[in-house]
Amino acid sequence: MTDAAAFALITIVICGLVTQALRFLPFALFSGGRGTPRYVAWLGKVLPYAIMGMLCVYCLRDVTFSAASGWAPSAIAVALVIALQAWKHNSLLSIGAGTICYMFLVQAVFV
Repeated sequence: MTDAAAFALITIVICGLVTQALRFLPFALFSGGRGTPRYVAWLGKVLPYAIMGMLCVYCLRDVTFSAASGWAPSAIAVALVIALQAWKHNSLLSIGAGTICYMFLVQAVFV
């Protein structure tokens, strides 16, 4: 085994162990008869919205208004995501359809 392969294998094993430890840690910390702390429950309620807001900012950060091709695909895709989410309440469907719509518009319509 070469040094590069050994390094890659060691890196993969370490990443796997850390991932497993992070998955098991909440069960170890909150096991038993104790309830979930209020702060953790609060984070569980607010973090999904904060993450979605950050994703929106990240996805729309490069939108330009100098030409329709700079803003129209994003606006149409965002409108589709909002409409699908309001109608179906399915995040996977909304985000997936919005992504497909955006990619189609960018590559085929607003070339």
